[in-house]
Amino acid sequence: MTETTVLDAAHAAMEATPEDDATRLRFFERLADSELFLMLTEEARDENISPELFDVADGRFVLAFDLEERLARFAGRPVPYVALSGRVLSSMLSGQGIGLGLNLETAPSSMLIPAEALAWLAETLRHGPKEVQQKVTEFLPPTGLPDVLLTALDTKLATAAGLASSAFLAGTRTDEGGQGHLLGFIDAVEDAQSALARAVSEALTFSGIEAGALDVGFFAADTPTASALAKVGLRFDLPQPLPPSVERAAPGSDPESPPILK
Repeated sequence: MTETTVLDAAHAAMEATPEDDATRLRFFERLADSELFLMLTEEARDENISPELFDVADGRFVLAFDLEERLARFAGRPVPYVALSGRVLSSMLSGQGIGLGLNLETAPSSMLIPAEALAWLAETLRHGPKEVQQKVTEFLPPTGLPDVLLTALDTKLATAAGLASSAFLAGTRTDEGGQGHLLGFIDAVEDAQSALARAVSEALTFSGIEAGALDVGFFAADTPTASALAKVGLRFDLPQPLPPSVERAAPGSDPESPPILK
């Protein structure tokens, strides 16, 4: 039986409700988060890659698949490829006038994504969170947040394995009387704090919600603030990673250093 992937499910939801902006946003969020296998003309050399390009009436496209088996089925022969995330691929292709052929002829999510859509995705992903300072005087149970945001946070945090032990979503009251919501990460890896803040910002963006609707904070588990959050907050458990294995980093694995097109 053919595996149904998260991209298949997101694509089906988008196709079923073509007028719904929310399902379209969620598809592009899943595309950004997914690992894709990009077909190459030759084996990658260091950070240099040479994608296979295809010219059709709608423009020029690279081909990528969300399963290695789909790539092999499409090619019908052994071909070189590189694995990289959709966010890295969109950044790499942005401004190149090149679109993406996704899962062509191998899956329900088979589609041509034009260059303009990839440029939009890359630009959307570049919008990061802003740092602000405020004093919170009280944590409260979260209220009034839409289910679509809670689902988006749960899905996004499931991709952040090992970056924190858990997170709590709580209402807040500041010393000036203002109210809001905060997602507090517990025992986050210091170098991962900006990535976690960006992940929350993306969950808001792709849910169609204003970024200012949710603040992000980082706390050690043995602090009073963490205890206060745990008493009233909605808990999210982040997956913990498997024991590390030593392997060479693949081209495109670092979102800050995308591969170089040849």
